[in-house]
Amino acid sequence: MLNMITHGEPTDRPPLLIVHGLYGSARNWGVVSKKLSDERQVIAVDMRNHGMSDWHDSHTYADLAGDLATVLHEIGPADVLGHSMGGKAAMVTALHHAELVNRLIVADIAPVAYGHTQLPFIHAMKKVDLNIVDKRSDALEQLADAGVEDPTLRSFFTQSLDLKARKWRLNLDVLEAEMSKIMGFPEDVTGTYKGATLFLSGADSDYVLPEHRPRIRAFFPHAKFVKISGAGHWLHAEKSTEFIATVRAWLARA
Repeated sequence: MLNMITHGEPTDRPPLLIVHGLYGSARNWGVVSKKLSDERQVIAVDMRNHGMSDWHDSHTYADLAGDLATVLHEIGPADVLGHSMGGKAAMVTALHHAELVNRLIVADIAPVAYGHTQLPFIHAMKKVDLNIVDKRSDALEQLADAGVEDPTLRSFFTQSLDLKARKWRLNLDVLEAEMSKIMGFPEDVTGTYKGATLFLSGADSDYVLPEHRPRIRAFFPHAKFVKISGAGHWLHAEKSTEFIATVRAWLARA
């Protein structure tokens, strides 16, 4: 079972399951989870090979969807919100286990394979000499030296650093080995999810493009599309107020 962080108490509304993206964790979604838990229970999970969840040798979307299905069997059918890698995992879960997904929100990702890679960030994290990291700023400095130019990304990565144990809470070796699968989308996925579906994207992001819409609608015929102005791929962090308001409004009327 995946590690879960629960916010709020059960209500007469379906719970909301939040699924983070690559290199993330349930903790990264604390602000969003707490804000949305005033109307419904919100449960954020650590995906396999991330956070406090178990490490495994495989990291396919079939694996991730199976993990989410186990959680959903435990908490009951839920609305599911997934970002990036978590959005792909949420999509596969909805396609394979439609009875467990009440409604679906996909944050800034499409059911397609992407041509870029996230491997340089793994290589940068592996270059950090954890033996001389006594405080988070030590790791931030080493990540900058290793080529991670964006200070926001450096801060984000160090949220997965266990300073006391001097280790990453990321299974970097497996994530590196499985990167092509993470950046892809399973070719054997078939069927449709006929529940209400929102594709919520950053207006400045190029992850969900107009040419992706036919494939999205083939899988999710009731998909709606909304963009948040001034936001990129990390829309929930860059424009958290707008992101929370959009999710809240859509759940209230969908």
